[in-house]
Amino acid sequence: MKQSIHESRITIHALLAMCLVMSPAAAQDWKPSRNIDIIVSSGPGSASDREARETQKLLQELPGMPPVVVTNRQGGGGTIAWTFVSQRAGDAHYLSTLNVALLTNEILGTTQIRYQDLTPLTILMREFIAVWTRAESPIASARDLVARLKKNPQSVSFGLSPALGNQNHIVLGMIAKAAGIDPKALKIVVYSSGGQGTIAALGGHVDVWAGTLGGAIPHALSGAIRVLGISTEQRQPGPAAELPTFREQGIDAAYFAFRGFLGPGGLNPAQRAFWDQAFSTIVQGEEWKKAQEKNAWGSGFLDSAGTRKHLDAEFEVLKKILADLGVTK
Repeated sequence: MKQSIHESRITIHALLAMCLVMSPAAAQDWKPSRNIDIIVSSGPGSASDREARETQKLLQELPGMPPVVVTNRQGGGGTIAWTFVSQRAGDAHYLSTLNVALLTNEILGTTQIRYQDLTPLTILMREFIAVWTRAESPIASARDLVARLKKNPQSVSFGLSPALGNQNHIVLGMIAKAAGIDPKALKIVVYSSGGQGTIAALGGHVDVWAGTLGGAIPHALSGAIRVLGISTEQRQPGPAAELPTFREQGIDAAYFAFRGFLGPGGLNPAQRAFWDQAFSTIVQGEEWKKAQEKNAWGSGFLDSAGTRKHLDAEFEVLKKILADLGVTK
């Protein structure tokens, strides 16, 4: 089941990327007339926060771009941020971080905000999940974790953010299935942001943390944590090269999420065209490539039209994944 889903997601993304056509010379009838406000759907130090601040820096360097500010509006698994943006229909001066939780919240019925009510603007990258413990933990590997879960699912506590049903939860569910247990049997603590949860995990408040690969790398390099596995098909280049995948340990837990940006509903073609060109410009620059390597982000850029098509397809894929993992009824 998992392998076919993963392959279908890659095929969908590849086809959309092939259809991506940027037209830098296209006439643009809209330009921002005041500050751009990027609303982050989780707290400082989170993966969404890192994405927003890396993007803020590069957008600010574009000619004619007004000041770009970042505001954290965490809570509700992203719902507070997306509700705020949804109330500013037609105003392309407001952007928000976009991630899998926007779709899974809708599938799980935990929010009234639907992705169809907002304007997807871009997918900038793919993101992988790292599952880790403190260096002094008795859990030595992913195989050891699976063995412990088989013996007693409640013997291990897991931390993730910012909501159940997201990419971190999906990967933990895959590990549970590898152990032959119901994913609902896992003992999970949800934190409002990756930064907050990482501090808690480093302090021993949970046994195992599931979060972004980019967030785990600095702690792995310092020796503070032991990465049990990452959700990639194969080992990644750069600073992640020494981190084992789940696949190489015989555990079928390969999954990539996406991150990007969206705007309020009702943005017109000229507004979307402006942001298409802005995001296309930054992802072609050397500074973006450096940010990708530093944060262990995979390539996966899509413009506004491609992003909407991808969300439509991913919504159906995620419904199946969450149902198969027992997260939804």
